[in-house]
Amino acid sequence: MYSIHLSHALLGILHFHSLWAEARDFISWLSTMVSRRITMSLVLAFLAAISHASDDRRTYIVHMDKAKAIELEQQQHPSTENHKRWYELVLDSMAKSQPRLLYVYETTMTGFAASLTSNQLQSLNNIEGVLLVVADEILSLHTTYSSHFLGLQHGRGLWNSSSLASDVIIGVLDTGIWPEHASFHDDSGLIPPVPSKWKGKCEQGTKFSSSNCNKKIIGGRAFFKGYEAIYGRVNETDDFRSARDSNGHGTHTASTAAGSMVTDASLFSLAKGVASGMRYTSRIAAYKVCWKAGCATADILAAMDQAVADGVNILSLSIGGLPRPYYRDSIAIASLGAAKHGVLVSCSAGNSGPISSTVANMAPWMMTVAASYIDRTFPTKVKLGNGKSFTGASLYHGVRKTKQLPLVYKETAGVKGAEFCINGSLSAKLVKGKIVACERGINSRTEKGQIVRMAGGAGMLLFNSVNQGEELFADAHILPATTLGAKAAKAIRSYLIMYYNNITASIEFKGTTFGDRAPVMAAFSSRGPSLVDTNVIKPDITAPGVNILAAWPPIISPTELKTDNRRVQFNIISGTSMSCPHISGIAALIKSVHKDWSPAAIKSALMTTAYTRDNKGGPIADAFAPINGSNYATPFAFGSGHVDPEKASNPGLVYDITFKDYLNYLCSLNYTAPQLALMSRGNFTCSPTGTNLKLGGLNYPSFAVVFPAANGNKTKLITYKRTVTNVGTARSRYKVHVDEPQGVSVLVTPQVMNFNATGEKRTYKVIFSGSVASESWFFGSLTWVSLSGGYKVRSPIAATWQ
Repeated sequence: MYSIHLSHALLGILHFHSLWAEARDFISWLSTMVSRRITMSLVLAFLAAISHASDDRRTYIVHMDKAKAIELEQQQHPSTENHKRWYELVLDSMAKSQPRLLYVYETTMTGFAASLTSNQLQSLNNIEGVLLVVADEILSLHTTYSSHFLGLQHGRGLWNSSSLASDVIIGVLDTGIWPEHASFHDDSGLIPPVPSKWKGKCEQGTKFSSSNCNKKIIGGRAFFKGYEAIYGRVNETDDFRSARDSNGHGTHTASTAAGSMVTDASLFSLAKGVASGMRYTSRIAAYKVCWKAGCATADILAAMDQAVADGVNILSLSIGGLPRPYYRDSIAIASLGAAKHGVLVSCSAGNSGPISSTVANMAPWMMTVAASYIDRTFPTKVKLGNGKSFTGASLYHGVRKTKQLPLVYKETAGVKGAEFCINGSLSAKLVKGKIVACERGINSRTEKGQIVRMAGGAGMLLFNSVNQGEELFADAHILPATTLGAKAAKAIRSYLIMYYNNITASIEFKGTTFGDRAPVMAAFSSRGPSLVDTNVIKPDITAPGVNILAAWPPIISPTELKTDNRRVQFNIISGTSMSCPHISGIAALIKSVHKDWSPAAIKSALMTTAYTRDNKGGPIADAFAPINGSNYATPFAFGSGHVDPEKASNPGLVYDITFKDYLNYLCSLNYTAPQLALMSRGNFTCSPTGTNLKLGGLNYPSFAVVFPAANGNKTKLITYKRTVTNVGTARSRYKVHVDEPQGVSVLVTPQVMNFNATGEKRTYKVIFSGSVASESWFFGSLTWVSLSGGYKVRSPIAATWQ
């Protein structure tokens, strides 16, 4: 799945077609790093060679120059019968056997997806207006209490009746939706009739029809042509060939963003309370693009194109792939088209942390969302026979406390591989009636518990590795089991090695508790800096993404194990897939009170009002960092900080960005004319040399400063300009406060800005100077503080030398 953004992230890569696609991407990336450009002929030659060496027909996404496509249609004689569209003319001009057209893209980008032979692929070289051809690939999928943690209160602020009354439509691209769930009922009396501007529909499919839609779910479509071109027809015995969800991921994310209020929601009486989406009166349009083996890019692009044409206001994608230049990133291209139409695209950052530079969906016009903990936990207490105790986490529902039982691990539990508790590794004779210690990795966390139980084990301790740090996933295990952090795991391993036999342990389950230190960054959350452009800090922001309770289909067990016969209405899962819809829903709240704001203005409001200190008053910690020597997270983990919805609704100042600004930004990256045509869908050309934006010059609400490597002690200077728009008090005065990164001096002019009206703009200049040659990154911030009180407009700073 796209990330169910976690362990499923490698599913697509295991398929040959995706290996082929990854080879293509590697060549492209290598070429880009060497020369900063790659020609269409080289791309097509490589694609053709690979295609010829394998099965001859593959799915490709063809990006066209919009102006050339229109010109192609107009070249037909007016008297011509059966007047054809541009894509039909392109397909007709190829080799003799007719290509199979899958999708046409005309809203967020110009192009089509088709199944082509190697000869047909080669023939595209001769067609004027073809900008880029990329092979389709399979990507992976990357709450009762979280609204309370975020400060949203019924009847107040963003949750007051006037804010909730306006129509905002959230398009969710995922595994579909379970329409009968209580989270999607429309009988609250709060939701008016479907707006006339809406152009979407609920498409007929397997166990899904227009009757499954209402005033809450106003759209349901399924996109599978790209997926089926790779894997064959969807197997309707284990999936629905429609917008209906057979996985659970899409139902969970949709309800997190916009689910209706449901009282007494819980998972086995854990996390009990009122379940609610971030904007619980928003409409939902479900676009199913992810299937059993993953999500095809061709289908995602078709869904994005359709969603914008249908009239969504926000697009939520808990989906991602590998980093690549924007002009080769089809989702980035379509997202820029969506932004041009006024649609904010919210995306998950990925679940490949804590490794640096793993962040996905990093284009500056996309909202890139990291994941963090809230202060609600599901603690356990593990007590060893020597009297030492350790804290873990679990959603196990059964006995409150196990007996003190023998503890086995590795060779005392079975054969080689027993430490990972994989199928066939455990000996029933050795583990029966005992607690088994298992390392994370290879198979899923809950599957390990299943294997322990099948071997006769009475419980399980699940050990984190050093890279997983103090990450405490709570899972609904089918036997008494708990996750333990890396420190506890290290101590227990040492105990096991020292005493070998006659070791005992017990597990006590303490239910639901509140008040833990939070937010804390999830170790799995993907990190910056961006591999595509280090001059933009990514991710942008963090939101709740660990142990999140939301709606779940009644046909799927909470563990997703086929042997688990339990069925639930709500489930608790983790990932940036869960944090992304929080931001999608909050963006909808901001849109509802600021209907004329651009996607960039909404994004700026969310970023500049985010906070970087936890509920105990300290800096935001990192679940990975304690093992790595530092307790604190950086902007490459949380971006601008943790989202604060109420403050974001009234930020004081915003950094707005137009579509043309984004194109000028691409000029600063030295994009070629064909690459710019692909991104702009027009004839945009960069200004004469010297007047273009400099690297880092985009009017972004953060500052990434990359100094050239210093020679000796010579000071390097970098100057940025930013423009802010007053959206707060009409007559206001702001003074700048700077927290300088180590080794960097920061000079801001002017240091005071005065505004006399709402909508008024002011530009300021920042000069960064540094002489310390270090490849490490150092962090600080620049904050405009309202002298009349009430507003703090904060931007993070990240600086390095390269």
